[in-house]
Amino acid sequence: MFKVGIVGGTGYTGAELLRILARHPEVEIAVITSRGEAGLPVAELFPHLRGHVDLCFSAPDAETLGGCDLVFFATPNGTAMKLVPELLARGTRVVDLAADFRIKDVAEWERWYGMSHACPELVAEAVYGLPEVNRAAIREARLVANPGCYPTAVTLGLLPLLEAGVVDPSWLIADGKSGVSGAGRKANVGQLMAEVGESFKAYAAGGHRHGPEITQNLNIAAASPVNLTFVPHLVPMVRGIEATLYARELEPGRDLEAIYARRYADEPFVDPMPAGSHPETRTVRGSNLCRIAVTRQGDTGVVVVQSVIDNLVKGAAGQAVQNMNLMLGLDESLGLDAVALLP
Repeated sequence: MFKVGIVGGTGYTGAELLRILARHPEVEIAVITSRGEAGLPVAELFPHLRGHVDLCFSAPDAETLGGCDLVFFATPNGTAMKLVPELLARGTRVVDLAADFRIKDVAEWERWYGMSHACPELVAEAVYGLPEVNRAAIREARLVANPGCYPTAVTLGLLPLLEAGVVDPSWLIADGKSGVSGAGRKANVGQLMAEVGESFKAYAAGGHRHGPEITQNLNIAAASPVNLTFVPHLVPMVRGIEATLYARELEPGRDLEAIYARRYADEPFVDPMPAGSHPETRTVRGSNLCRIAVTRQGDTGVVVVQSVIDNLVKGAAGQAVQNMNLMLGLDESLGLDAVALLP
């Protein structure tokens, strides 16, 4: 059994990590930390884990965490980078679910996240944890930067088109919608259901911090600079991301469904859907799946892609466990076979 630790286990992402890891056949949760809840039994904060997780929260301690084979950071941006160098020096592998190591241009990261990077020397080493792109590198990595939720949905949605060179990389639009859990588990008037319910809005229309991460991914896929317009929206649901993506065809007449089917034929967690499909977020809720449909809109030359994920699973904790499995030499799908919850 591999020993794993979780730093920052009191948020929604930490709760999802606990839920998934509690039934993982090859790992033992050795430690889960929270400065504010140290000493509190996990099951008191998360009653759904009663009988599955018997640990108490503890204060972060490098020596204890360094005894783990792998540590997840489910912490706010800017936290992992302060402790990761010491853990790596102790031989512990790390999956960071925040954004500390996602963007390779450190100056760009500092501009978007409003702080100085504590260990810029590790940014180049960190492997971007999208298995559908970087599987081989993830297997060998000491440090994996788990992708953001919007970047996962958008990247997987546009990747086949850009790799195949059938759309114009200078004209890409990503219209993303997220449930309120994407903003984290904290007191915020704007996230109250009475504020969010019966409403729908865009936010960060002038630029969202996931924009540079998405653009970085798409630049690699296209092997050239892309021009992306990305606007996120908040919708009155708890879980889920739906990304409607638009691109202009360069090669009309290509079999778009076949392009997606070939690209994702061997991917256990990407489901290219039949022609005419409109994937719903509820069909992936609680699962590690990304479901994708692609179509043309009449004779406009515009390709429309619909990509749905659970923001807390394939968009966060599930993908982190997928990366962990690869890093530890395990079957990639272990612990991730949950069927989506319906209704």
